[in-house]
Amino acid sequence: MASSQQHAITTNEPWLLENGSVKRLTKEARHRHGRSAHSMSSSSLRKKSDLALVNRVRFPLLRLFLANLQEVILGTKLFILFPAVPLAVIGNYAGFGRSWVFALSLIGLTPLAERVSFLTEQIAMFTGPTVGGLLNATCGNATELIIAIFALAENKIAVVKYSLLGSVLSNLLLVLGTSLFCGGIANMRSEQRYDRKQADVNSLMLLLGLLCHMLPLMFKYAGSPASMALDASLNLSRASCIVMLIAYVVYIIFQLFTHRQLFEEQDDGEGGDNSDEEEAVIGFGSGLAWLIGMTAVIALLSEFVVGTIEDGTSHYLKGLILLLCYIIIAVCFFFNKTPSGN
Repeated sequence: MASSQQHAITTNEPWLLENGSVKRLTKEARHRHGRSAHSMSSSSLRKKSDLALVNRVRFPLLRLFLANLQEVILGTKLFILFPAVPLAVIGNYAGFGRSWVFALSLIGLTPLAERVSFLTEQIAMFTGPTVGGLLNATCGNATELIIAIFALAENKIAVVKYSLLGSVLSNLLLVLGTSLFCGGIANMRSEQRYDRKQADVNSLMLLLGLLCHMLPLMFKYAGSPASMALDASLNLSRASCIVMLIAYVVYIIFQLFTHRQLFEEQDDGEGGDNSDEEEAVIGFGSGLAWLIGMTAVIALLSEFVVGTIEDGTSHYLKGLILLLCYIIIAVCFFFNKTPSGN
């Protein structure tokens, strides 16, 4: 058994970690595991894992844990930043300075955010492109969402505003612009195609979000007294939040149930060659467990980040640092999905 596993590793054929052992993928399984929202390519942040030593472990559960540990923790070039996670926890309870805990927590959040994106991509290879893409979009913003919730609970509005600004700038400007630019370079001699129906839906959702953000800001220019404008702006802001939440739920139903065929990957009729697609390296259950665990660690570090911001001091500098941190995390997400030749 051990010799066959080692032979599977030494060959160039794709393999899958399942129950702590190496399982060779058939042609049909490769196609099933390799599908994604867009033909996934090898990440520039990923590292190839050598499981020869791991497969010598006799106990299946321990072998599974070590194999997943090697893929999830050591399978990225950002693994050198992971020691910041336990150091931040130790520093918080050992009485380190607030600045040290703040810096270590931000450093620890960077590889965690990149690994969350990696895990959602692995799960997407089992659930399909639609569910996988939705899961990636939801869990990919877990860091910003958790930090904003903790900051809002402690009435640190400036931190919330700057963290949201960093999220908007990184996702709508940096990630989108860099993806379009690099996609154009990768398809220099061919036409870069997009699904018009999906683009229309996403554009309308973006327009709705823009209107919900702009309407409360326009009240101070309506000519009403400041006190009345403030109350009306607050009520409209809350109503806009409810509208956006309802729109998000309806969008999920629209994407997953009523009009799912619009979001499924279409066959371009070019032979369906999936040899260049990335293969799953961990199982569905393992990926889901790691995703839940890393989200919990992100919540803990986010609480440390917000807790180190003292009341009565300027929050603008640390808010700007959060903004830059989100831009760095966005760069990690971009490199985790480099444009493919298609």
